[in-house]
Amino acid sequence: MTGRDLINADYTVFVTDLKVRIRSARISAARAVNRDLVLLYWDIGRAIVEKQEQLGWGRAVVERLAGDLQAAFPNTQGFSAQNLWRMRQFYADYTAPEFFEQVQGITELDDGQSRPKDAPEVLSRAVRDLVVQIPWGHHANLLAKIKAPEARFYYLQATARYGWTRNVLLNQIKAAAYERSVNEGKTHNFNLALPAHLAEQAEEALKSSYNLEFLGIGREVRERELENRLIERLQQFILELGYGFCFIGRQYRLILGENEYFIDLLFYHRFLKTLVAVELKVGVFEPEFAGKMDFYLNLLNEKERAADDQPSIGIILCAEKDDVVVEFSLKSKTNPIGVAEYKLTDRLPEELKGKLPSEKALRDALLM
Repeated sequence: MTGRDLINADYTVFVTDLKVRIRSARISAARAVNRDLVLLYWDIGRAIVEKQEQLGWGRAVVERLAGDLQAAFPNTQGFSAQNLWRMRQFYADYTAPEFFEQVQGITELDDGQSRPKDAPEVLSRAVRDLVVQIPWGHHANLLAKIKAPEARFYYLQATARYGWTRNVLLNQIKAAAYERSVNEGKTHNFNLALPAHLAEQAEEALKSSYNLEFLGIGREVRERELENRLIERLQQFILELGYGFCFIGRQYRLILGENEYFIDLLFYHRFLKTLVAVELKVGVFEPEFAGKMDFYLNLLNEKERAADDQPSIGIILCAEKDDVVVEFSLKSKTNPIGVAEYKLTDRLPEELKGKLPSEKALRDALLM
């Protein structure tokens, strides 16, 4: 290698390093700006609430304050009456006892003192530490679209943990991610096959059901056709899976001796640091599905898993499942496997609306 080549190589490394540092600095600066902005809006909301409570100011003060702030800062956005009302709601809702109840489990004091977890100042600090991690646009959407404190807390934590963009957050709200995480039981053996901390994270990444309505399928299909539709609409499918999933391949080939085996879909989860195998089944869950997935995961761990990766995880997507059958099928499996249902449509065809009995009517008829 010539001297010129050495100079060029050194320069390339030098420029690459500077680019990384500049990007990192920009991200840090953006986070700092967001933190300061959210804290400012928190303080404005608190000031409005306190003045209204202490001095009996009415609703008109917000309209007047908006006009004065816009006149004082004509080139600054964010001081409309609507946004000021949102700031007031921001502070009031996130310091309400109902919201504090959701936060009690995550309150830890840095100084090691043993003050009670329900002390208002501790809870308020925990809330502030959480909300400053999230851009104001996300907060505005949550405050406008989600009313239940427990649901807001769920989306706030998920956004902070997984770095959801505003579009991803809106997609998760539209898909009722919180309702599905609470109202429908998840079936897996993560607590038996993974360390406690990883089992909890994997459980959060798994949904109990997946809405595949975006595929536009309204009839019975074969598994390969379902797979083809998912690949055609891969972006929507990844959004439905949840933040952190990265697509690796379809019909991913594994070789053992002279035999070949193929995983329907293979992903890598950035935050769990693990390979995720997805198998698609168009019918009811059968116990042999778990055995086949367990075999695939053994092969992945042996042949594809990197040295610093966590154990591979399997997700079996099926049209229907019996939770008892799933539980017994997974008891003897050493690899972490989750089983979830998928829904191809939540809506009846127009020609059938009003012509079928309701769920209640069917239940009442069966009880007669």
